[in-house]
Amino acid sequence: MIAMEEKVVGASGQSLGGEIVERINALAAISEAPDNITRIFLTPEHRAAAELIVGWMQAAGMRARIDAIGNVCGRYEGDQPGLPCLMLGSHYDTVRDAGRWDGPLGVITAISCVGDLNRRGLRLPFAIEIAAFADEEGVRFASTLLGSRAVAGTFVESVLGGRDKAGISMREAMITFGLDPDHVGAAARAPGELLAYLELHIEQGPVLEAQKLPVGVVTAISGATRLAVELHGTAGHAGTVPMAMRRDALVGAAECIVAIEEFCQSDRGGLVGTVGYINAMPGATNVIPGLVSFTMDIRSPKDSYRKLAITDMVREIESIAKARKLDLQINITHENRTVPCAPWLQKQIADAITAEGYRAFELPSGAGHDGMAMTDIADVAMLFVRCRGGISHNPAEHVEDADVEVGARVLLRVIENFKPKA
Repeated sequence: MIAMEEKVVGASGQSLGGEIVERINALAAISEAPDNITRIFLTPEHRAAAELIVGWMQAAGMRARIDAIGNVCGRYEGDQPGLPCLMLGSHYDTVRDAGRWDGPLGVITAISCVGDLNRRGLRLPFAIEIAAFADEEGVRFASTLLGSRAVAGTFVESVLGGRDKAGISMREAMITFGLDPDHVGAAARAPGELLAYLELHIEQGPVLEAQKLPVGVVTAISGATRLAVELHGTAGHAGTVPMAMRRDALVGAAECIVAIEEFCQSDRGGLVGTVGYINAMPGATNVIPGLVSFTMDIRSPKDSYRKLAITDMVREIESIAKARKLDLQINITHENRTVPCAPWLQKQIADAITAEGYRAFELPSGAGHDGMAMTDIADVAMLFVRCRGGISHNPAEHVEDADVEVGARVLLRVIENFKPKA
């Protein structure tokens, strides 16, 4: 066990946190554009990043490879070969114009922790595997968690026909990358091979910062429902149709959006709601909007609670549409269940945080993560690291060096003291 006052060092003799930050910056330099960070699935940047990560894994004493979907997988054997593994992971793809920490911090911290074990010649009574997932964000083919779904054996082959904005199908992109789209199933792992899945990740929110804490224990990954809403009214001349005779779809949508916000603001159960897209047609200054479409993204740590809330919100939208004589269409476009983090794993993370001298604060994740797929083959848990201002998916995304170090020390302590579920 590591005492708090001991210094954990990386391969170059610098602190473990310093090594991680250096590698974060090296990975961030791999981007399709020189002035921002954009690293998308099955692109040349994906290939370059994968090869860099393979090298880091090998330097940490791991066997490393790129699997059938483009994930980078490394294995550090236990005190006997072939033992079940504790899997650590996160993703290394990004959104467009991204920050450098979302995803890579979890991958790189895990590699540095294994490197520390290897330098000390320490083998544990289980193997450690690291999965650097190739596509969590779903930017290119509008289907998320592709890398982790392949590992969990829940990859849906129909997505191979999906096309990016350039008209290239995922099947075609895989072939160009050097992968065989007919053998994605080779990436799947059997449940008995994994003892647990653990992911370190930036919080992507402001709660830890408000608590003045560098790390926290995640209780659940919130489920999410996305809906597409269309309101149909009547387009008309802005100067000739009296106000009382209008069927203005945009004003109706505005009332719906305010109602969604008010509903979520009055909630005390952790519900959050966002309207992130709206489009008004025909979109002319002097024409009353006759058709408006907008999206709803509703999240909660409890599935039953989220579904009841959506029912209530849909009823309110129906009431608004009826009062304004608008036709309404609502479709569910996406639904992910809530994934509770395993209590036995939460406790081990909390014990490690306490042993490092910090309060073990619990919080849910409002963002989705690869653990949502991995829960199909293993118990999952997450360790959050504070990020400045709670900003993520943004070039301003930042983690302080001291917090990187704390996150690495806690993760290393969890690994060294890990006890499989009885």
